[in-house]
Amino acid sequence: MVFGQGTGVSFIDFQKTFARPSDALKHKEDTLQKQFKAKGLVWPARYVYIRSFKYDSQLEVWVKNDRKEPFKLFKTYKVCALAGTLGPKRLAGDYQVPEGFYYINEFNPRSNYYLSLGINYPNPSDRILSDSFRPGGDIYIHGSCVTVGCIPVTDPQIEEIYILAAYAKDRGQDFIPVHIFPIRYSSKKSEDYLATLTKTDNQLKIFAERLESVYDHFELTHQLPVIMTDNSGTYVFDGLSKKVPPPPKPKRVPVPHRHRNITDLADVVHQWPEFPGGGESFLKYLEKMGKALVPSLPDGAKKAYVQVEFVVDTDGTPTNFKVVKGVNEDFDDELITVLEQMPTWKPALLNDKPVAKLMRQNFAIE
Repeated sequence: MVFGQGTGVSFIDFQKTFARPSDALKHKEDTLQKQFKAKGLVWPARYVYIRSFKYDSQLEVWVKNDRKEPFKLFKTYKVCALAGTLGPKRLAGDYQVPEGFYYINEFNPRSNYYLSLGINYPNPSDRILSDSFRPGGDIYIHGSCVTVGCIPVTDPQIEEIYILAAYAKDRGQDFIPVHIFPIRYSSKKSEDYLATLTKTDNQLKIFAERLESVYDHFELTHQLPVIMTDNSGTYVFDGLSKKVPPPPKPKRVPVPHRHRNITDLADVVHQWPEFPGGGESFLKYLEKMGKALVPSLPDGAKKAYVQVEFVVDTDGTPTNFKVVKGVNEDFDDELITVLEQMPTWKPALLNDKPVAKLMRQNFAIE
């Protein structure tokens, strides 16, 4: 059945014709609206992004209502169980949860596991790299809290995820991305475990690092890169592959930036503002951001050096970003958008009281 204008049937109305989605909407829609309101989100979300971390047993749902907006985290769900081990799925019956970049291709209101959302495994990369005759299939995010190679959550949790995805599809998002990573790359415990597994498996190490590049990009920008597959089955994104020419860059539409009216800036402080994890973590953050922003440089440019100013306010919020030395108007606007996703700092202290402090930082885009 085709849904949308002219059909007289919306996707949400169609879901209401099934007992379980209808019950889920009755149970959960009101509380979801309240949760959205409490987080300053607009209900229902027009765009949904799902990402899951196998080793960490977590599934996140991110939402937004305009393509130009950065995604915002709505909720993190606990995944009930993990089948197999880290690494991609390559064969039917290997009990592996896939790893890679997928989208929802099925809403199953009569699942054997209460409700389920199918993902498009095998994707173009899997079809090249997995077993040619038996790559496997039928991979779902589902309820009932059991798994043989899927992503299981509890029934109340799948009700929420199913409703969020259904509303996004109802509002026109035909391809809801689902990214499955081996680990949460910001967790030292998880990184140590992955390092142990890949010590003697260079192929797995290269694959995991390729996924990490997309994870880093999203962590810094809260936007999804364009992801493609080359002829060898390797994921490439944001036009970085020489084999697949990047599409022409559209002119960026400037977006409003965060600004506070701060009249009292401290010249001298007893304790400078501190980035989460300290100065070394801040330098690593800038290094990752620099790598993620390379595709946004003007055509032909491979690196750039920039200088920015910003204020760490009394509550630790980094705000009032200004590019002192930049590249061009479009790039500088995107740079500020990315910097505004920076986490909260510990504020500067003067006589044991938090004060606003102006910061200036140089770093490389390379």
